[in-house]
Amino acid sequence: MNVTIIGIGLIGGSFGLVMKEHHIASKVTGVDNNEQHCITAFSCGLVDQIKKLDDSLEKCDLVILAMPVNGIIKILPSVLDKIKEHTVVMDAGSTKESIIEVVKDHPKRGRFVATHPMWGTENSGPEAAKKDAFKHKATIICNKGESDNDALDLVTNVYMKLGMHIIYMEAKEHDVHVAYISHISHITSFALANTVLEKEKEEDAIFELASAGFESTVRLANSNPATWASIFMENRENVLDVLNEHISQLRKFKSSLEKENYTYLEELMTNANKIKRILK
Repeated sequence: MNVTIIGIGLIGGSFGLVMKEHHIASKVTGVDNNEQHCITAFSCGLVDQIKKLDDSLEKCDLVILAMPVNGIIKILPSVLDKIKEHTVVMDAGSTKESIIEVVKDHPKRGRFVATHPMWGTENSGPEAAKKDAFKHKATIICNKGESDNDALDLVTNVYMKLGMHIIYMEAKEHDVHVAYISHISHITSFALANTVLEKEKEEDAIFELASAGFESTVRLANSNPATWASIFMENRENVLDVLNEHISQLRKFKSSLEKENYTYLEELMTNANKIKRILK
């Protein structure tokens, strides 16, 4: 089938790479406003050709929207306006409720499948695309009852061929869950990096002492700011709720240290160890 990928950065570039690797797509067309992304994606073989948006939809069977959430919200209605009757549109946005809301009354709503492949790295751009990007990872499909059966089947089959397992959720539920398992991790990493950078002004040696533990904790702070600002703002209420709980937990650690309460400090960490049972 002919696949058009709109947004050929890390996620879109990886889609292009694996679609060809698994012989899912006979031709992959890339669309991106970033000229350098277009040059890199084509030269690295992630896409077969680069086209303007309208031209890319002419003979397209599947459209993948792989851009920041605010960009998806902006372009999705017009993409649905322009596609052929048989064409399916899916997105890879990290929040779902606002994306689904913008096309809830669109006459071609059934051609759209809202998805969120749970994979990513702190790197960005098509040069960061990976062959094993989605293998053995989960992908979430939201509000499946609002998509046409054939559209849902096509997207489901694509993800299964990529080696992913599928979870079905409603958009509201999805946005709450990802705020806890993904969004708070990124905010914490950004905040910790800023904390250390502020301290580093006084102590030049601080980075010389940094260990692997510090590296892994702040790794996410290298993530694309434009992408994550869009995600945080679109999922603002859920992120604020999680932040309030996170700040409450930090205050407990602060209080135990201020009061020299060794027992309570150890209790907090022992309780945190329970996360191992979930992550196994």
